[in-house]
Amino acid sequence: MKFDLQETAKDHRIVVCHRGVTGGNIPCNTMPAYQIALMEGADMIETDVSTTADGELVIFHPRMERRQLGEECDISQMPWSEVKDLRYTNADNIPTQFGLLKLDELLEEFKGKCYINIDKFWGNPQGIYRCIKRHDMIDQVLVKSRVSEEVLAVLEQVGPEIPFMPVVYQQPHDHEMLKTRNINYVGAEVVFEEEDNILASEDFLDVMHKDGKLVWVNSLIYNTKKQLSGGHSDDTAFTVSLDHGWGWLAKKGFDMIQTDWPGHLIHYLRSTGQYYR
Repeated sequence: MKFDLQETAKDHRIVVCHRGVTGGNIPCNTMPAYQIALMEGADMIETDVSTTADGELVIFHPRMERRQLGEECDISQMPWSEVKDLRYTNADNIPTQFGLLKLDELLEEFKGKCYINIDKFWGNPQGIYRCIKRHDMIDQVLVKSRVSEEVLAVLEQVGPEIPFMPVVYQQPHDHEMLKTRNINYVGAEVVFEEEDNILASEDFLDVMHKDGKLVWVNSLIYNTKKQLSGGHSDDTAFTVSLDHGWGWLAKKGFDMIQTDWPGHLIHYLRSTGQYYR
């Protein structure tokens, strides 16, 4: 399978699954959660990476130990020999059989199968880049971050070829500047609180698309007080209407949608003729 985000987006809208498909006894950021995401048709899985005290790269969202593991601990201060014995809890806060994955395990399992968005890349950019390079998966991995001179300098030094998207909040980013940097700038993730925000406008998307850049939007909700896409979300897809939630995002022309419900989203896009481009 050839991995090229722009080429994939020409064929169909790219669906990203946030931390895998979670439910019942299957916690997020575990191997079965990601495998279910691919079974449901997701093009990309989103994952978080933390680093243990002895430098092991593990799939875990930093500072979520108490909520996801039921433990008052800090993985960054623990060696892998202790971390490997931890277990995720399920939706009822009961320990499961699922422990934490190493990044090496995740990459090896999904090599050649799907795109991977590594969130929290900036916690250990050198180590994560070396791991991706070791598995020969640069073209499969996407990293994102708010833009700063420090971030761009690190990216240019550590891995200028790795696909990168700035995370853009409420106002447009310096698109022209990013095109001049020695980085693989492939598009932008936009976050906006109101539906009439400029980041959801035809003008903004036209500028990005004219220059061959993709625009990523989030339909997922992790805090109802902080809307990521102007109220058009997974929540409103199910509680208002599918057209209001996901249809609005598709009709706007966003190229990539990150969701917690990939199977349902893909079914909706296909059934309404909004999946293939």
